[in-house]
Amino acid sequence: MAGAIAVVMNEHWRQLERSSPPLPGALRVAELPVSAGRRPLAAAVDDEGNRHLLIPTDSYQRVRKGLDGPVLRLRKRVLEDRDTRDYFASLCCMRRDVHDIFTMLCADILFAVEGSPENPVKQLNLVLDRWRALFLSPGSPLGPQQLSGLFGELSVLARLLEESGSAHNLWLGPKGYRHDFSTDNAALEVKTSVEGSGRVVRVHGLEQLEPPTDGTLGLVWLRLRQAAASGTGLVELVNRVLDLADDETAVLELLSSVGYRVADNEHYEQVRFTVEEERWYNVDIAFPKLTRVNLVASGASANVRDVDYTIDLGVEPPKPMENSDIERYLAAMLEEQV
Repeated sequence: MAGAIAVVMNEHWRQLERSSPPLPGALRVAELPVSAGRRPLAAAVDDEGNRHLLIPTDSYQRVRKGLDGPVLRLRKRVLEDRDTRDYFASLCCMRRDVHDIFTMLCADILFAVEGSPENPVKQLNLVLDRWRALFLSPGSPLGPQQLSGLFGELSVLARLLEESGSAHNLWLGPKGYRHDFSTDNAALEVKTSVEGSGRVVRVHGLEQLEPPTDGTLGLVWLRLRQAAASGTGLVELVNRVLDLADDETAVLELLSSVGYRVADNEHYEQVRFTVEEERWYNVDIAFPKLTRVNLVASGASANVRDVDYTIDLGVEPPKPMENSDIERYLAAMLEEQV
């Protein structure tokens, strides 16, 4: 339902943008097919080309303060003509590069108001509270190592989403799981190296390469090269993942959990990578690794912890999976999520 609302809203905004510009400070307005009482919500475009969502209020109702850019702005607004004077909470998007995200936010608001039309401003505030962290950037942007790691995980996520729009549910690393992607019986850990020589993997902890109980674990290794004009942009990859997913809000929440927020998109616009090499491994009993089970079996103390180590995959074995094995592994994970 929210998806259908988003399509309608986008069409209204585009039609308004094609119409004659309003007078300075005025709005071009189009009613939407969702009402609060007898008053419809509306899409609007101002004289600077910014998109607005108008939510009906009463003359005495206050609109929350504090949302004042640089991405979103919330104001109380009065629209009047010769016969009427109507009050609205006006939610405005001031950056065109996040129009798609703004549309999703507004669709969520309309969906919430449709379900509880008696107090539309309350529904607006509830939805904004859920989305606020996705637009504001309370922390520093991600660093180079975090960006390359995120690019690797999103590359794998995009591949999964190409087969199933719900595959973002397998991306559990942002929620604190020990593996980046996981079902009950299978998991994937993603590692990236930026330029340099060799096929070197840095492993953090004794649990990272421990397969799920009675399950299997795959290791995906990507060699990335930072690119200036070629390759794939991080923001481009994020947008691709959002387009493929059947729940964009869930993906945005996962991105926010790893420190990526749409408010920082401008900062990430120049971040581009080329995948120079990609290898997938089955982390079986013969794969070189340190786990707690290995240590106990060797007679080492089970109290050893905080172990980081390096694996050199430049010498075989282990041999990487064949493409057919990779496809079967991914298919099994996707089938298990159903």
